[in-house]
Formats: sequence, C-alpha cells, structure tokens
Amino acid sequence: MPRTERGRRTLRALLDAAADEFGEKGFHDAAIARIAERAGTAIGSFYTYFDSKEAIFRALVQDMSRQVKEHVVPHILREPDRLSGERAGIEAFLGFVRHHKALYTIIDQARFVAADAHHDHYRSIADGYRASLDQAVAKGEIRPGDNEVRAWAIMGMNVFLGLRYGVLTDDGDPKDISATATDLIANGISMREIR
Repeated sequence: MPRTERGRRTLRALLDAAADEFGEKGFHDAAIARIAERAGTAIGSFYTYFDSKEAIFRALVQDMSRQVKEHVVPHILREPDRLSGERAGIEAFLGFVRHHKALYTIIDQARFVAADAHHDHYRSIADGYRASLDQAVAKGEIRPGDNEVRAWAIMGMNVFLGLRYGVLTDDGDPKDISATATDLIANGISMREIR
C-alpha cells in the first residue's frame, strides 16, 4: 500500500481503470497504456505500482474479492440471525454486481491468467462462509451439517443469481430475489424431508 494519500488515490485509480479495461477488452487485449490513460496517469506512474499487466490483473482480482466481502459481510452481520443474514447478503451481492459487472469477466479470466488468484478468491470466500455457518450452528440458528459443502453450494447459487440478475440483465427486485433464494436455503423445494 502506498504511504501517502495521493499514492493511495493513484493506486485506486489504476485498479478502477484496470477493472474497466480488463472488463471490456479481456486480459489479452487489454493494454497498460490504456489502463494508465483511463486512470489519468502516466505510464511511468503505472510502473511505480506494478511491473506488468499480469501484476495489476492479480492485484485487481484480490481487490475485487476484498470489495465483495467489504460490501456484503456488513449486511449479513447486522441481521439478528443467519437466515436473515443470508437474505441481506444475497440482496447486497446483487446490488454490488449490478454496479460492478466486470467482476464476472475478471474472475472468469483469472482461472486461465492467474489460476492461483482465482482459486484464492473462491477459497477465501468459502472459508469465511463455512466459519459463519459453523457459528450459526453453535448458536442454534441452523441445524448441524457439512458446512463446507453448504458454503460452496450457497456460493454457487449466489454466483449464478448474480450472473442472471446482475450481469445478463438487471431486472427483478433484489429483495424479492433474495427472499426466494433464502426460502430455498431454509426450506428446500421438497414437500417432505428427504433422508
């Protein structure tokens, strides 16, 4: 992290410009010169912070992962119980995706450009998710079960809800979408319990 406020602003401008450039052009067609131009900085300033296109791409994946968590987690935590938190988290995630559509393009590309960053993105979210489900079990808010599988299953649902209602289109009220998804988490789709 830069030590000065000006340096932090420049870094933020570069990361935001990189999100636009990679989101529009893809990794291979993106250009450092255009990232610098979008950020309103000289190419020399780019190289003060990053030594390559791959370096800023990796930093961007980490930054976007952090932004998702920083945006969604507070919504979950302010709710009185886990299921209310699920609803609020899904709604917040849909809102985030609608304003950061490049997230999907960048994370998908990371699988091929920076596989370790792609893996770390999902693993860090899953680890946090599993830990929060473990806490909910301990509080008696949800029944015991394999919270590793649950974390990945719910994340998968959220990823595709974000794709459908945030990237492909932005129709549908996030409150209604999150209510339906939370009902699925809480009650499933069966008329009877399956063992």
